[in-house]
Amino acid sequence: MNSSTFPPVSWTGIDDVVIVGGGLAGLFCALKLSPRPVTVLAAAPIGQGASSAWAQGGIAAAVSEGDTAESHLSDTLAAGAGLVDERIARMMVEEGPARIDDLLAYGVPFDRDLEGRLALSREAAHSTRRVVRVRGDMAGRAIMEALIAAVRQTPSIRVMEGYVVEDLVSEGRYIAGVVARPDAGRATQRVTFPARAVVLCTGGIGHLYRVTTNPFEARGGGMGMAARAGAVIADAEFVQFHPTAIDVGRDPAPLATEALRGDGATLVDRDGHRFMLDLHPDGELAPRDIVARGIFRQVQSGKGAFLDCTRAVGARFPEIFPTVYGYCKEAGIDPVHDPIPVVPAVHYHMGGILTDAQGRTSLDGLWAAGEVTSTGAHGANRLASNSLLEAVVFAARIAEDIQGLLPTPKLNDWGGLSEESDDVFTIEDSPPLKRLRAIMSDKVGVVRERGALVAAIREIAELQAAGNRLRFANIVATAKLIAVAALKREESRGSHYRSDFPETAPGRPSRSYLTLQDADAVIRDIAG
Repeated sequence: MNSSTFPPVSWTGIDDVVIVGGGLAGLFCALKLSPRPVTVLAAAPIGQGASSAWAQGGIAAAVSEGDTAESHLSDTLAAGAGLVDERIARMMVEEGPARIDDLLAYGVPFDRDLEGRLALSREAAHSTRRVVRVRGDMAGRAIMEALIAAVRQTPSIRVMEGYVVEDLVSEGRYIAGVVARPDAGRATQRVTFPARAVVLCTGGIGHLYRVTTNPFEARGGGMGMAARAGAVIADAEFVQFHPTAIDVGRDPAPLATEALRGDGATLVDRDGHRFMLDLHPDGELAPRDIVARGIFRQVQSGKGAFLDCTRAVGARFPEIFPTVYGYCKEAGIDPVHDPIPVVPAVHYHMGGILTDAQGRTSLDGLWAAGEVTSTGAHGANRLASNSLLEAVVFAARIAEDIQGLLPTPKLNDWGGLSEESDDVFTIEDSPPLKRLRAIMSDKVGVVRERGALVAAIREIAELQAAGNRLRFANIVATAKLIAVAALKREESRGSHYRSDFPETAPGRPSRSYLTLQDADAVIRDIAG
């Protein structure tokens, strides 16, 4: 906990809005709520435990003279494979330019051309250049640095760093606060924070898998915590694998940004064959799920997959893509002259806590924004760089909704210490978590089929039965929901690919909705 983030001594109690998560969605929501007093609970120092800071490509928005919200919507709908909620997506892309203006006002140094206009990149499945970036591949870091500086300068925002939220407090049908563990989750004594409004911005699920680009903290705890409280989870089966994680054995895996392929880099096998042209007319710029499966099959076959940037980028690599260049050099790879070995890695979860256009969940008093949610904006496959856009659009909408519903802030007394627990945080994966990551990667991964999914669900149920730790219970709940949703969807669509149902089902597609009670019923059927 950083004492410098506390407000002045005149602060007389805990405010009525608690935001869980110190990533882009959480900080942006806190800033939009200003000058209303809010508390942000972050497991790690803000900016360090969030996937937002690692985003390389940038944020998609129709801000160029030749681009339109309709074009951005069309690309979003196409990438989402029939499951995008068009009303939600339209709202998101229409509000995008205003949120870019907000970020500029907060000091984000987006790249500009010689005439002072925003410099834009093109990424996979976009019909034009519309990705606003910072120094080529440093957008996430730069956005987070600017927002952190703004938050530090806003006296109405109190940041409590090193507080791992483990449970929601329910009073009847209302969520009335959270229970958190101080000292980065290492303390045995837990603390209750009462609240009239709780906003979950806890990030994604990448660390449930063996190979991921996400930070350690992205283990699905927020989604599982909400599900355990009774929240409806939507589209849990749709897990996006980034095609081009750098295959050097690191955890998390460093990412070779999609912007490299947007600038002409190609995917080749060991013999130099450009294999993506055999699979899709757009080649390397095909939708991410197609590229991920193409690379997966190459790696499985032993032919390998490599991102060749030597011709398209070449000597400009260190200047244009400094982050990726640094990753490669650390691994002993010279991307100016040598192809980069790549492998698919879990990158983003389109599923999550079901929310409406205002970020409200199915539980009263609980809002959610960012990757922990399923708004319907991404459908079955997220369009590149729409994730940061979704985070800021819905964070702003939540702030507006809370202000409208609860116009008068109320300061609550500190809830005080809760019961003791020996569920102590460790930086290394526990044996059960290692087993869970292996199960998810081997049986609920890039390619899925019924036998493996049933086996995964049984093994996850065994882990759940053997464990009695609250934090792990949240994680297991999320894994269970993903596996059950994948079993129930007997088709291939977007990021969800079933080798036993390789075709997309005819007729009007439908989103999936699950509660933990629903998932447990499926498990009973399998066991019975």
